[in-house]
Amino acid sequence: MGSSSTLSENLRVVFEDTQIIVVFKPHRVLTQGDASGDFSLFEAVKSWIKHKYEKTGNVYLGLVHRLDRPTAGLMVFAKTSKAASRLSEQVRGHGMRKRYRAWVSNEIRPNEGTLVHYLTFNEKEKKTRVYTEPADKRQKAILSYQVKRKENRHYLVEVELVTGRKHQIRAQLSTIGAPIVGDKKYGSSEDYQKGAIALESYYLSFLHPTKREMVEFTLSEDESAIIGGFV
Repeated sequence: MGSSSTLSENLRVVFEDTQIIVVFKPHRVLTQGDASGDFSLFEAVKSWIKHKYEKTGNVYLGLVHRLDRPTAGLMVFAKTSKAASRLSEQVRGHGMRKRYRAWVSNEIRPNEGTLVHYLTFNEKEKKTRVYTEPADKRQKAILSYQVKRKENRHYLVEVELVTGRKHQIRAQLSTIGAPIVGDKKYGSSEDYQKGAIALESYYLSFLHPTKREMVEFTLSEDESAIIGGFV
């Protein structure tokens, strides 16, 4: 899925209308281009739209949220500036609901609850640091979690974000002693797929930018990128 043509041709489109497009981001794919120069999902979606509608000019696409490169899952892009503005407002106001699945190495007790921490992101290390007390420049981070089941020595955890901080799930789960499988940056001692961690965004819901009704999208376990063939 690394080359531009392969990523565009195999793009997994979950939903599309005149305002939004919801797609699946594979592991190891950038959400947006960076200094590496690697082809991104953002570019792939633009290329897919350009080809489908035989557009000769520039294709507008609005980026309203991100997924880390090692993470897979559902993403929504805006196809108009109005949609981009309204979706971005929901993201800022925590109106967009996002749920994730992760395999972790250690048991979490209690098996459901809410985590509240304070985070800073170290640009040099490209790593989030976690604190238990608030202080200047620390961002409050909240998530709820539920352990769904154990398979062999791994635990499947479902997480719902209340806030959306950089590396939030990865850092908070690691802090309570349950790093995501394959996430060496945050303390995992286990290998997963190369360049990937056992984390995916499986659920998105938000207010449609023009229809003004709630829409939701879910990846079933059968459609999951991390369930099946791993444990």
